[in-house]
Amino acid sequence: MIGIIKRTRGVMAVLGFVALTACSATYQNHGYVPLEEDLQQLVVGVDTRATVDDVIGTPSVAGMLNDGDYYYVRSRVREYGMYRPEVIERQVLAISFAEDDTIANIERFALEDGNIVPLSRRVTDSSVMDNGFLRQILGNFGNIDPSQMFN
Repeated sequence: MIGIIKRTRGVMAVLGFVALTACSATYQNHGYVPLEEDLQQLVVGVDTRATVDDVIGTPSVAGMLNDGDYYYVRSRVREYGMYRPEVIERQVLAISFAEDDTIANIERFALEDGNIVPLSRRVTDSSVMDNGFLRQILGNFGNIDPSQMFN
């Protein structure tokens, strides 16, 4: 009887330990933002886009145009058990360039500086609805006009 109680206590202790470790938070880091020491090497109005590439590397995101501004983005996400992942830290470093391709401004933003912008993916719907490949091919047999084939 005492052996069963000891075994039950051991199993309960292991289950308790597993339950506690399963609910511990995990963190994921995404992206890259250069260190402040590296940014000190850049001079506004003097250094160019090529200098930025050499000193701190190419950005994770660039502006919409070929000669757009540089954006370095880093996020830290906490996942805790069954709860939705939460962004706990986000930094954005924006380097804008003047017309002569020199650095116009270096700005740093954090999650506290603004609103969270939800990123979404927009996909254009296909005009072909619920039609498989064979249905599309076989569905065109009645639409063929033989007079247009030999014209």
